[in-house]
Amino acid sequence: MLAVERRLKVLERVAEDQAIEVSTLARDFQVSEMTIRRDLRRLERDGFVRRTYGGATTHLVRTFEVGANARTLHHAKEKRLIARRAAELTVGVRSMFLGIGTTVEHFARLLPAREDLMVITPSLAVASLLGTRNVRVIIAGGLVRQDELTCIGASAVEAVRRYNTDTAVIGAAGLSAKRGVTELDDRDADVIRGGLERTERIIVIADGSKFGNVAMSTVAPLEQVSVIVTDVSADAEELERIERAGCEIVVCAAETATSRAPRNGGAEVRGPA
Repeated sequence: MLAVERRLKVLERVAEDQAIEVSTLARDFQVSEMTIRRDLRRLERDGFVRRTYGGATTHLVRTFEVGANARTLHHAKEKRLIARRAAELTVGVRSMFLGIGTTVEHFARLLPAREDLMVITPSLAVASLLGTRNVRVIIAGGLVRQDELTCIGASAVEAVRRYNTDTAVIGAAGLSAKRGVTELDDRDADVIRGGLERTERIIVIADGSKFGNVAMSTVAPLEQVSVIVTDVSADAEELERIERAGCEIVVCAAETATSRAPRNGGAEVRGPA
């Protein structure tokens, strides 16, 4: 069993039982207690459980069936790196639109709390992460899409259109030079498009697996995007094509981030970002 598969099953057990002992998990999965402790440390770092003496208790920000959402655990390390760099790019922003998805949720966890920061979001998960901290949070409202805990529908679109923001930070189901930023569900895409109408700068955060993919609905063409933050696994040829469209790309590695300036007539610039 792969480590990510085991962690998902551990998470399912904790979600079902609300609390679980390390010794029980080790026996049930036929691995050492040290392996289970490493799994729980990783799940705690990602915000899913709270470790206790000898075990763990649930600390889920989502209330849906965990087993149907294995993608939450996929590329978690890369998503944290991307989210951390994006948080550095938004220092001093006063008003922000935050989109949906697990990478945006990682960003919300790492966003420094400030009294003068206002966040508008259609994501109930993002709102729950920020709502108990010293940040003003406005939830879009509307109909709740139960499988993703996002607000959709005409009232949600109207709500996000009411606010001017300095910066929008959004994820992507797909990111390509041909179709731009795309999402799987047109209802979610409608709300995100509404949130982008009155923003000054769009930052897209997406791990490398999203590059070259085209989902059903285009959220924004590349010409509207200011910066894309990704990791070293992103397809190099697709990055080149996106750069030629005029986007700055920040590639995050474990210790450093490299900025690739858009190739729209100027020279490429590389260096610490």
